[in-house]
Amino acid sequence: MARSFKKRGPHMREPKEFEEQVIQIDRVTKVVKGGRRLRFRATVAIGNKKGKVGIGLGKSNEVTGAIQKAIAKAKKYMITVPLDGSTIPHDIKNKYKSSIILLLPAAPGTGIIAGGTIRKVLELAGVKDILSKSYGTTNKVNNTKGIFEALSKLRKTPFMEKRANAAANATAKAKEEAQAKAQAKAKTKSPKESPKSEKPKEKKEEKKEEKKPNQKE
Repeated sequence: MARSFKKRGPHMREPKEFEEQVIQIDRVTKVVKGGRRLRFRATVAIGNKKGKVGIGLGKSNEVTGAIQKAIAKAKKYMITVPLDGSTIPHDIKNKYKSSIILLLPAAPGTGIIAGGTIRKVLELAGVKDILSKSYGTTNKVNNTKGIFEALSKLRKTPFMEKRANAAANATAKAKEEAQAKAQAKAKTKSPKESPKSEKPKEKKEEKKEEKKPNQKE
């Protein structure tokens, strides 16, 4: 008997909830009594490009272990960035240690005017149009923490809340109008007469017409 073997398709992986960006990997040493311990430190940023973003640092004897630890920490400490369309709601200036970061909202089509670590974090947060400038240090770890702190300080403006309420009211009115139209159509429709009720009426009329000429004769 010949066996039939079915070809297996490619292994389909589930799409990840968050995208990951490795910002920097450093070799760090710890001086102990017996000498120096060499380890790796990974700085990672994650986000879903829809307003959620997080950063984390992880240390391990191997690079992969450090990255996994950093991702686990980033998932624990995540923030939701309030977005005004494709930009931020207002300008903000944040100082973290020796890094100073300035963020300004921009018109649609401007793009992300930023570089290095700031650009990576903003892309993962879902910001598409923004102006930024960093002063002071060029340390990637401090800049990453500084941009994360700046995004956590953003708040919704009264104009954004008014626009959101207006959009919610418009959708509610549209639903009410659609329901009213559906009810009006249902009332105007007349019930169709069934064909069974039409047939016996025709038969009765035919019988009456047949009887009349017989009576006259």
